Amino acid sequence: MNSPADDALLARLALHYKLATEEQLQAARDRQAAAGGGRPLGDLLVELGILHPKRLEQLEAARAEVVRRQGPATTAEPAAAQTPSAPPTPSAAAGARPSPIPQSAPAPLPALDSTPSRPALEAMTPLAAAPSARPVAPPAPAQRTGSPQTAETPRASGDSPRNAARLDRLLEFALRQGASDIHVHSGASIRFRRHGEMIETEGLAIDPAMAERAIREILLPEHQEVLDRGGQVDFAYDAPGLGRFRANAYRQTRGIDAVFRAIPGKPPTLSELGLPSSLARLADFHQGLVLVTGPAGCGKSATLAALVHLINGSRRDHIITIEDPIEILHPSLSCVVNQRQVGIHTESFSRALHAALREDPDVIAIGELRDLETIALAITAAETGHLVLATLHTSSAIRTVNRLLGVFPPNQQDQIRTMLSESLRAVISQRLVARADGAGRVAALEVLIATRAVGNLIRDNKTFQLKSVLQTGTTHGMCLLDASLADLIKAGTITREEALKHAEDPAKFQAPGSAGAPSGPQGA
Repeated sequence: MNSPADDALLARLALHYKLATEEQLQAARDRQAAAGGGRPLGDLLVELGILHPKRLEQLEAARAEVVRRQGPATTAEPAAAQTPSAPPTPSAAAGARPSPIPQSAPAPLPALDSTPSRPALEAMTPLAAAPSARPVAPPAPAQRTGSPQTAETPRASGDSPRNAARLDRLLEFALRQGASDIHVHSGASIRFRRHGEMIETEGLAIDPAMAERAIREILLPEHQEVLDRGGQVDFAYDAPGLGRFRANAYRQTRGIDAVFRAIPGKPPTLSELGLPSSLARLADFHQGLVLVTGPAGCGKSATLAALVHLINGSRRDHIITIEDPIEILHPSLSCVVNQRQVGIHTESFSRALHAALREDPDVIAIGELRDLETIALAITAAETGHLVLATLHTSSAIRTVNRLLGVFPPNQQDQIRTMLSESLRAVISQRLVARADGAGRVAALEVLIATRAVGNLIRDNKTFQLKSVLQTGTTHGMCLLDASLADLIKAGTITREEALKHAEDPAKFQAPGSAGAPSGPQGA
C-alpha cells in the first residue's frame, strides 16, 4: 500500500509530465477518500481512464528514481521533489531541500516583428547546425490524449534524443514567434506560418538525412510503419514543456517532411476565439446535427472544441469524440468525456461511429466528415436522439448543405433530404481574416440556423433559396459571410482590401467611387 507521501509525489510527477490536470487528480483523490483512503492514487488514475497502465509504470519508476537519488526523507515533502530527468545536485546528496518540480512553462518571449535571421535560428534551434554542447535530458513520458489506450507520442525506445531535442527547440522558437504551423522540409529552409502568412527563414536548410532522423525519432513504431507503407501519417506529438502539436509526416522527392500545428494547452472558450456569445445556445441542443465548416486552417477544430468544452462544463452527459489525431484534450468536468483516435483506438471514423451508438453517448463530436459512410452515420445518429458536432471542409453554409446531399447516390437523395431537414440544427461557416492592426486574425462567420423555413427548403430541394433566408434571418441569429465582413470593416477591425479576398460577392467591397461599385460596403 502506498503512503500518502508516495501518492503526493506521484501526483506532482503526473502534473510535471502533463499526464494529468489538477481537476483530474482531485477527482482521483475524492474517489480515494470515498474508499477510505486505502487504494493507491495511481490505481485510481488508471481506473478513471486518466492514465494508461504503461504510463503509471513510468511514473512509478520516476518516483522510485527520485526517492533513490534524494533519499527517503524527500517523500515526506513531495512539493520539494526534484525533476526526475535532472542529475542530483550536491545539496540533494547532502540531504538538503532540493529545488521543486517546475509547475509551469517559462513565459514566452515577445513575438518578433521581422523574419527570423539565420543566427537567431542557429542559436535557438540548431537542427542543421552543430550539436548543442549542453547535456540532453532523456525524453519524458508522453502526455495522455484523453483515452486510457492512448500511446501515440513517446519517442521510439533506444533512439538518440539529440535530433528530437533539436526539433523541440525549433518548435519552441516557432511558438515564441507566434507561429501556428511549423514546416520542417528536407533540403529546404524552415518555414513558419504566422497570422496566416508563410515566413521563410534566411537560408537555413535542413539536411534530408537529419530531417528524417529527427522526424522518425518522435514516431511510434506503428506510425513509422504507416509512413513507410503509405507515404504519410497523421499523429499528435507532445513536446515536453512546450505543449501539444497535431502533425503530419509525409514523403516527397527530397526526403521526409513534417508539418506541426500548435494546439492550445486547454480547451478554448467562445470569447477567447472572438466568437459571438449567441453561438453558446448551440450547446443547448440535445439532439440533431451542428456543423462547423470552412477552408483548411480557419479554426474549425478550435470552434468545435469550444462547443464541446461548453457542454462539458454545463451539462451532465456522456461525450465521445472521434478524431484523427486527438487534438485538444478535454478533462471530464460535469460530463464524462472519452476521446478516441482513428488508427490508435479505432480503425476508422465509421467504425467508431458504429460502436458509439452502443456506448450510450449523449454528444458525439467528429473531427471531420470525410466520406459517405461517415456522413450517413452522423445523420443517423443525429436523427436517433444524439447531438452530433462535426467539421466539414466547405466554404459556405449553403455549399455545406449541398455537399451533405451530393455525396449520396441519386436513388437516396429524397430520403436524405428528409432526414437532413429534420436533423440539421445549425451550420457555422467561418474564415480567419487578417486584422487591420496586424495583431493576428479575426473570425468572419456565416451562420445558418435550421428554422422551419430552412427545413422546408432542404426537403423540397430548393437550397438555392437559402441565401434569402440567411439575409432575412438575423432575428434567429443568422448572417451571411459578406455581412459579417461588412460589420468588421465598419468596426475598423479589418480593411476593405482584406475583405475582398474572402467575400462571396467582391463587388460589394469595392472602394467607393470605383467603377460599378455600390455606395456602401454591403452594397444595394
